[in-house]
Amino acid sequence: MTRRLAHVAKKVGVSEATVSRVLNGRPGVSEATRQSVLTALDVLGYERPTQLRGERARLVGLVLPELQNPIFPAFAEVIGGALAQQGLTPVLCTQTRGGVSEADYVDLLLQQQVSGVVFAGGLFAEADASHEHYHRLAERNIPVVFVNAPVAGLDFPCVACDDAVAVEQAWRHLASLGHERIGLVLGPADHVPSQRKLAAARKVAQDEGGRLPDAFVERAIFSLEGGQAAAARLLGQGVTGIVCGSDPLALGAVRAARRKGLSVPADVSVVGFDDSAFMTCTEPPLSTVRQPIEAMGRAAVDLLCAQIRGSQAHPGELLFEPELVVRGSTAPPRAG
Repeated sequence: MTRRLAHVAKKVGVSEATVSRVLNGRPGVSEATRQSVLTALDVLGYERPTQLRGERARLVGLVLPELQNPIFPAFAEVIGGALAQQGLTPVLCTQTRGGVSEADYVDLLLQQQVSGVVFAGGLFAEADASHEHYHRLAERNIPVVFVNAPVAGLDFPCVACDDAVAVEQAWRHLASLGHERIGLVLGPADHVPSQRKLAAARKVAQDEGGRLPDAFVERAIFSLEGGQAAAARLLGQGVTGIVCGSDPLALGAVRAARRKGLSVPADVSVVGFDDSAFMTCTEPPLSTVRQPIEAMGRAAVDLLCAQIRGSQAHPGELLFEPELVVRGSTAPPRAG
């Protein structure tokens, strides 16, 4: 008990006597200090006293599928900052291969009595994955917001970049340069944003009087290596333009072209998706479709806080407009 008092007092920057008054429900402590002590208990992994367990912590789980793709740290920074402005403390939960699963993280967050959870990518975006842990959150009435894909049968709000508009912008850009053989590198078949991108690509190809052959669509895991392997297969089909489902996939496509002795953009043009960090520093700088990360992250926090206050009128899925950013990885196809 003495060690716990000292640990929490040091974390909050108050005396052990103040921590003791909070834990024993005694007067003489401001509400702000009281909440800080309770949050410190949660963060440090100590159980709250029985009489305080009914109060939900001022913690919010922020669950990310990975940190290798720079788009996810970018979302974490925006969402974490917006939560802090609301007096909430983000608890970052990052999945690693062979590590703690998303379902396990949900169990841990429930034990900490979090105020809510934001999922910025994850199993909810995979139609064939288990969604049972999301239903557990719904049964416990925990406020939840999804970023970039909704889940059928769950009444959680979602903010997403408009995948259809993103693909249309990228496709029409390549077509306007004169590309006729345009291929796609997307995520797995059950990945909902990738499904939306594929449907949009088929439509825009049809609208322009053509079609998108199955041979011009490749699937990959979301990594540079996955993009390289998928793009190599597309290049074997003779495509001159490639639209990718993420920036790391696009960088993999650039590498695949170079491994085949091709130049980007002289021989093949590549468009990414996200406009994540350092895409202006690649060689060539990457043309990509920018997600409005700041607006999406802040909207996710606003939706979560509205649920926490009990004033949420469900908006359904909020779709945010992407923006094509043209840089050096796209150019007209080589003549002949």
